[in-house]
Amino acid sequence: MKKMSSSRRQHLKSLLLQIAHGLLEEETAEAEQEKQRYMEENCPDLSLPGSMQELQELCRKLHQQIDVVDEQRYDMESKVAKSNKEIEDLKIKVQDLKGKFKKPVLKKVRMSADAMLQALLGSKHKVSLDLRANLKQVKKEVKEEEKEAVGDWRKNIEDKAGMDGRKKMFESEA
Repeated sequence: MKKMSSSRRQHLKSLLLQIAHGLLEEETAEAEQEKQRYMEENCPDLSLPGSMQELQELCRKLHQQIDVVDEQRYDMESKVAKSNKEIEDLKIKVQDLKGKFKKPVLKKVRMSADAMLQALLGSKHKVSLDLRANLKQVKKEVKEEEKEAVGDWRKNIEDKAGMDGRKKMFESEA
């Protein structure tokens, strides 16, 4: 298939936009006509009577019509709310159905860091990772002072037993 030139593409794009603009104008005109027709059916021209009693009668009639319209509006709102709730419930059901699947049991694979990087990066992987080579060597130093402090626990208890031991404890702390 041959590629389109940019001028041809721009020309087609402008034609599409003109057609869409015309369709939008028709749609708004239709909506306006529908609104006008509805208003003529449901709201006749208002003729104001001259006497007070006729005005009161007109007000009662308008109040009755307002009550009817409010009832219809309330019914519509409750239908919409019920439909929205049903839609939400169905969305949740669909989500639950999509989400229920058995997770496969994965096999344990023993793989070194080098093999893992090679599997991920492919042939680009050249550097060898020897993680243990980068670790510092640490020598353990055994402290002799701690061993002497532990010593024989019986001797320690005998020294602290009795009043003399208590006296020594307080003297050494002070």
